[in-house]
Amino acid sequence: MATRISPCRLLPDLRRCSRGATAVEFALVITPMVMLLLGSFDLAYQAYLRSVVQGALNDISRTASLEAPEFNCESGTLTQKVQCAIKRRSDIVARDATYEVEIRNYYDFSGVGRSEKLVTDYNRNGAYDAGDCFVDLNENGRFDVDAGRLGVGGADDVAFYRVTVRMPRLFPVHQFLPVSPEYSIAGETALRNQPYTRQRVPPTICR
Repeated sequence: MATRISPCRLLPDLRRCSRGATAVEFALVITPMVMLLLGSFDLAYQAYLRSVVQGALNDISRTASLEAPEFNCESGTLTQKVQCAIKRRSDIVARDATYEVEIRNYYDFSGVGRSEKLVTDYNRNGAYDAGDCFVDLNENGRFDVDAGRLGVGGADDVAFYRVTVRMPRLFPVHQFLPVSPEYSIAGETALRNQPYTRQRVPPTICR
């Protein structure tokens, strides 16, 4: 015959009563444990997505450096084809993602993200002033703090690619932690185009 366990009385046995202690301890531990697991899965997926996007960008930029690159995408500008190719590669792991692709080209690697080159600096202040001469790398007739031009450019130019992928988080960690409800993955690379013809020589302007 089974022994009947009587319930704990409020006083004076409550401090010595251990019935239900396991359930209470489990309730205290389960929430932080679940958050830790979800956070770990979220970081791992984010790192994997970043590697996929960067790998796709590296491969596609090499194709775009050719004189007549071919992509398995519909007609459009080269930037649109690059975006289409990256999307096709990344959509395998990116769910409901949006893509932003920016492509600028420069005369050489040293000019990426920098101003056009001063040839003469009459007052030696290191900045462009009226009357100074500069190399008009983007050939727009004025001095620019960013010497880049839109697009892949021509032969021997350096193309700089930046892609940003945004998608909803795979795990709902944003409901527990102060983070955005979507991933924002960025990839960058710079690659010199193939020398399929002679590179243009930018003019020097003095104004």
